[in-house]
Amino acid sequence: MHKLSTRQRTLAAVVSFAGYGVHSAQPVTLSIAPAPADSGYLIRRDLGAAGMTDAVPVHFSRVTRTTLCTTLDLGDSISVATIEHVASALSGLGVDNALITLDGAECPILDGSAFPFAKAILEAGLEIQPAQKKFLKIMRAVTVRNNDAFAALEPYNGRALDLEIDFDSKVIGRQRMIFDWSPRRYFEDVSKARTFGFVRDAKILRQAGYALGSSLDNSITLHEDRILNPGGLRFEDEFVRHKLLDAIGDLALGGLPIWGRFRSYKGGHALNAHVLAGLFSSEANYEIVEAQDLPLDFESLDDQPEGLTVNSYLRSVR
Repeated sequence: MHKLSTRQRTLAAVVSFAGYGVHSAQPVTLSIAPAPADSGYLIRRDLGAAGMTDAVPVHFSRVTRTTLCTTLDLGDSISVATIEHVASALSGLGVDNALITLDGAECPILDGSAFPFAKAILEAGLEIQPAQKKFLKIMRAVTVRNNDAFAALEPYNGRALDLEIDFDSKVIGRQRMIFDWSPRRYFEDVSKARTFGFVRDAKILRQAGYALGSSLDNSITLHEDRILNPGGLRFEDEFVRHKLLDAIGDLALGGLPIWGRFRSYKGGHALNAHVLAGLFSSEANYEIVEAQDLPLDFESLDDQPEGLTVNSYLRSVR
């Protein structure tokens, strides 16, 4: 079993990023700042001369579009696209509270993975907060389907994901990854997996306004049975690892980390949003619990006064 502090965490300092959107190709800067205990993940837009929008929760109830990415409505016809990689880095590292601010309509794609976000967060350090960690404990199984594709949340004593993909591509084919979460495993085995796409789809996507900023620098690009990226893959099964990365980000929109098991076959952003909607459709499906009430061997890191560095944190959580 992995070991965790039972108390909440936020960033010890602000981290900032500059890049452009993979779909919009528009330049954007984004920052992630500390946030108070029990605030969860908040997001706001810097509209320049028009001022700053109110910070609102990063929550599935605000999802307006799930085509190729997850898009949130912040209100007043203002939206933010491709939130899943930022949310994945935060949730994957066990960060409970953060304030995300960006000056564009899409989060920067950076290298196509969550690794730049995760690395910067850990280099800034994590600050332990007085409040107890809280989880959404799955009490009853919820499953949503679309033909042979499905996504499910099930009771399980831990945080686990079991994803399988199946593509009509000799390079990808059928891949499966079973992942019992810990921050170390997320950082090392998931965060570096990049998004991917096919050359054959590029023209259609760009005509529809997607993938305008996609390149070999931020996406694994496949053409027939070849990977065009000069460096090849970071993992032999990088494709399913990225789908798992996306799922962690999408599930973070539940507002609290999920204590249970997520299973998916041929899933994606739409099914991930639908399974959260199904979960919250009945209060009998879940229970909000504090970490101290979960049957785990927690290691207390609460007395460390100067926050957690990348090395001390990853060592502590195996």
